[in-house]
Order: sequence, then structure tokens, then C-alpha cells
Amino acid sequence: MFNESKEKRKDRAGWIEVVAGSMFSGKTEELIRRLRRAQYARQRLEIFKPVIDTRYSNEEVVSHNESAIHSTPVSSAQNILMLVQDVDVVGIDEAQFFDDGLVDVCVELANRGIRVIVAGLDMDFKGRPFGPMPALFAVAEEVTKVHAICLRCGDLAQYSYRTVAGEEKVLLGETDSYEPLCRTCFIKATKSRDE
Repeated sequence: MFNESKEKRKDRAGWIEVVAGSMFSGKTEELIRRLRRAQYARQRLEIFKPVIDTRYSNEEVVSHNESAIHSTPVSSAQNILMLVQDVDVVGIDEAQFFDDGLVDVCVELANRGIRVIVAGLDMDFKGRPFGPMPALFAVAEEVTKVHAICLRCGDLAQYSYRTVAGEEKVLLGETDSYEPLCRTCFIKATKSRDE
């Protein structure tokens, strides 16, 4: 595949893969794993993340267990189209923080014959669909839902429960601000907080 000419790639359709789940579920780890496999296969790749994600590094995508891969921070989804040149694979982390234009960008890249791998939170701290993620699910060829472990009961967790006060939708944080919870524990925690 990596020896394919640019002309042949134009005749081949790409595709979109989405890795989604709660915080601490391994989304970024899975993204990095897939991108490393593409590197081993000598495929050309570009990796992007939103400029606001500076938790571990300004220019790397970093998982909670400290796996890292170089990336380019961008301020909008359209910047990705301007920066992608002659690649086989595009990786995008923290997709929920991008504008809704990310969906069209991913579709355009796939139509160009590029494999697009996107990772992000599927729900915000209130348990509602987050940013462009639902639309990305709809246009993706493959959707992988990963789960954390509920810190209160040990079941599979799909919610990112915010443990600190605040109503802003975007609050970058770690274990000091969020905990993964299953549906039952999320409902209980939300009710007790609201009482």
C-alpha cells in the first residue's frame, strides 16, 4: 500500500474509523496503537489535535498511561484540510473539541482515499452527545466503543462524571475533575449532586 502512486490512491476510496467512549476508557491509547501499526507498515501519516488540548503536551497526542505520538495542534477542522499533503492515514484526537466542520473534513479526506482515524468523547459530563461525535458515527465505516471501569461499582463505565463544580461544557481535567461511571452510578451521583 505504501508504494502506491498518488494516481492509484485517487481511484481508491478511503474510510473513517471512530474510537469513542468516556474518559479513562483508552480512546487515545487505541488511536495511538492504530497509528503505530500504520507507521510499521510504512504508511505516511499526519496526526492532529485541537490546540486547546495542552494537558500533557503541546505537540503530542498523549494517553493517560503516557503513550505518545507527535501531532500538529490546530484551531479548527478546516486547518486539517490545509495541512494534509500526500498521506495514507490521518489521525485526529479529542474530536469532541472540534467544530462541526470536522465531519465534512473527515468525509473529504476519506473521499481522497485516506484512512481517517478519529478518537473522542461520545458524551459530555451531563451524558449528552458531544460536539461532532454523533455525526461522525453516522458517516464512519467503523465505530469502536471503548469503556472504562466504573470507580464506584466495578461495572463497565460509559459516562464521564464531573466531580468539580461548573457548568462549562469544556473543562480539561484528569482524575481530579472526572471519574468514569456506569449508567446506574452516574444516575445516582447526578441525583445526589442536584439535591
